[in-house]
Amino acid sequence: MSAGAHLPVLLRPAVDALAIESRRDGTFVDATFGRGGHGRLILERLGPHGRLIGMDRDPEAIVAARELCDSRFTPVHARFSELQATLDALRAGGVDGVLFDLGMSSPQLDDPRRGFSFRSDGPLDMRMDPTRGQSAFEWLEQADEAEIREVLSGYGEERFAKQIAKAIVAARRRGPVRRTGELTALVAAAVRTREPGQDPATRTFQALRIHVNQELEELSLALPQALTALNFRGRLAVISFHSLEDRIVKNFMRGAARPALPERLPVRARELPPPKLRIIGRPARPGAEEVRANPRARSAVLRVAEKLPASPP
Repeated sequence: MSAGAHLPVLLRPAVDALAIESRRDGTFVDATFGRGGHGRLILERLGPHGRLIGMDRDPEAIVAARELCDSRFTPVHARFSELQATLDALRAGGVDGVLFDLGMSSPQLDDPRRGFSFRSDGPLDMRMDPTRGQSAFEWLEQADEAEIREVLSGYGEERFAKQIAKAIVAARRRGPVRRTGELTALVAAAVRTREPGQDPATRTFQALRIHVNQELEELSLALPQALTALNFRGRLAVISFHSLEDRIVKNFMRGAARPALPERLPVRARELPPPKLRIIGRPARPGAEEVRANPRARSAVLRVAEKLPASPP
């Protein structure tokens, strides 16, 4: 795959999961439009009166999205947590499907200026939206050793979080750690062993990216908003690439698929409030052929759920 190109993961299974054919003139949300891999296929399946709202927090993705000339498509620069506010501003009302494709896109990872990759030297930024918030460099400059250790351990599941945090703080005394190459070298010196085929800096870069972008918090805020926005029988489809993301999605769907039990009150089964979601099928993963074509797809998992009526039909 060439630098800057992006192969959408689980393209047809994710779009199939939205069941667009049954409501071709409905409204759908691609909450991670990126370079439009999933979104373009959604538009192919929509009817003439259908609508696609494409959200992305990356300004470069929105610039690319605006080149897509289709009267049914509306690009919006927004974070996950702004989903309901976005729909309200567009007067979209209820929607018939919401798709989340979590993690980074290939253009983000392959551009050294963005600072996401340890494979090429660039500014230590890591923000999905470079116009907002602290960069990874700015956070590392002011965080204490305990905070750095906690982020590396919690978001990267890094066994050597203590040693890496200590090395970063020691290096900081000699001068700012501004570049991805500098951080990669620090981590390599601090990590004694690593899984075969994995760069020593993999978990550190992952943890810092998740923290800087508040990815897990954004996802946790967005899922209930998506559920509220969905019409009856609307579909929620989420592709995740990391166990922490997938755990949030799995627990949210499972929780919404169970009746809400009132606390400390005896209730007959027929009196229980109905569940809000129905889980559709088993989690889907890329096949061997897709992983060969796009190795970044290997950890992807797709979960799908459908909104149920507020009371049994």
